[in-house]
Amino acid sequence: MSKKRQRRNAPPPLRRPETREIAVAQVSDKYSDYPSNGLNPIRLAEIFREADTGDVLRQVELFEDIEEKDPHLFSQLQTRKNAVTGLDFEIIPFGDEPRDKEIADFIAEQLESIESFEEVETDLLDAIGKGFAVSEILWGYEGTRVTVREIKSRHQKRFFWDALDDSFKVRTQEAPEGILLPENKFIIHKYKARSGHPSRAGILRVVAWMYLFKNYDIKDWVSFAEVYGLPLRLGKYQPGAGEADKLALMQALIQIGADAAGIIPDGTTIDFITTEKSGSIDLYERFARYCDEQISKAILGQTLTSDSGGGSYAQSKTHNDVRHDLTVADCKALASTLRRDLIRPLCLFNFGESKRIPRLRFDCEESEDLMQTANILGLLIEKTGLRVPVSYLYKKFSIPEPEGSEEIAAPRPVNAGMGTMAFKETPPAILTGLKNEAAPFGTQEHIDSLADAALRYSADGFEKMFSPILKLLDRADSLEQLRDLMESEKEAAALFSAMPDADLEALLQKAMVYANLAGRLIENED
Repeated sequence: MSKKRQRRNAPPPLRRPETREIAVAQVSDKYSDYPSNGLNPIRLAEIFREADTGDVLRQVELFEDIEEKDPHLFSQLQTRKNAVTGLDFEIIPFGDEPRDKEIADFIAEQLESIESFEEVETDLLDAIGKGFAVSEILWGYEGTRVTVREIKSRHQKRFFWDALDDSFKVRTQEAPEGILLPENKFIIHKYKARSGHPSRAGILRVVAWMYLFKNYDIKDWVSFAEVYGLPLRLGKYQPGAGEADKLALMQALIQIGADAAGIIPDGTTIDFITTEKSGSIDLYERFARYCDEQISKAILGQTLTSDSGGGSYAQSKTHNDVRHDLTVADCKALASTLRRDLIRPLCLFNFGESKRIPRLRFDCEESEDLMQTANILGLLIEKTGLRVPVSYLYKKFSIPEPEGSEEIAAPRPVNAGMGTMAFKETPPAILTGLKNEAAPFGTQEHIDSLADAALRYSADGFEKMFSPILKLLDRADSLEQLRDLMESEKEAAALFSAMPDADLEALLQKAMVYANLAGRLIENED
């Protein structure tokens, strides 16, 4: 083979990562102009129009300010983020080949070695509110392997979209005008609450208007609460009173309100007027609660699991399902971002692989009734012969697999006449253990062991005898039809005649004979 052909068939050279820190955090990142101070509809619209051009600095600062000032909004966003960060995840190989397994094991080891990976997830999930979030990967080396030393979050106000070509850039100390983001260096998580440009896709873009109206309402509510219930102090002066008398009267009114004491000129009077509020005094609270409900709908998709209020259990269950749908969507979006911007570069740098990339999957399935799951799996395995991997059962029920000579819990004989397990064949080993059981003859333990053995031996007989009843249940389309069939004498007689009871009768006769002999033996010993 020629050297030219060898070069053509050789694997592509492994790329090297950028190990420099590009978007170094600056001291100015922690400062803000607090655009929410004096916020009004005109200023809010200006901030949004400015973000539409690609410069999201003031919009990001506004969103950060809003999140700090509104406890309800903050709690809803935290709930949304914690629903993802609190989940376990796993790395799934691309295929079944040994190399795929090797790559997946390496990726899992790298992610587990990252300290506070939950914080990395929280930083990236900030995109839910602000539309996008960026973290920088600090690459390093361990021997010949490229590894992740650290992942640092970068403030969104350092990034912008160029107005000329809409390219995404970052401002650095060396290039305040902005540079393009190097490849395989940043994790860019974008959240699309709706279609459109990422600068307009964050949930807080919608919530900002409710925050503005609620802010007006809270200010008026505080002013109202400050004077509510206080009597109105009305001063009266004579028509010929001079400016000095009027000023003295005003000072007296202020002094009476603050100190409950004061003096007034002769010829003037002060009246205290109490007002009875006939209208609704909870208007402010109802409007604030309305705004909170709209915020909850925007962030969590519902209100019953976040706001105190009436609602049936069925409504709460439905609303909780909506929350779970959002959690699943957030998990899939974050997993896709991490696979593209973190896992793929790791595979590229270490294995030269850009296609067979393992997948990251969050365990976002809702909790289920494990007892019901166990019964269903047992029925499927027994009746249909379904082949279920043992590793799946260990994982499904969160049971660690035994290692080496570790002691294993052995099953003990149970009452086979309980539940659907009555139809399960008893292993011979259990019957042998029961036969050799060292229960003293004539004691209650010995009698119980005989009863348990009879129940186990009767399992097959009961299954045969009740098979016509199961067929009758299959024939009935409703409970009413089943009732009519059972009340029919003809159907009942046919059902009774079709139930084979020979095996049970033989077993019962043997059990009675054995019990009779055991009783006579005990009587003779006494």
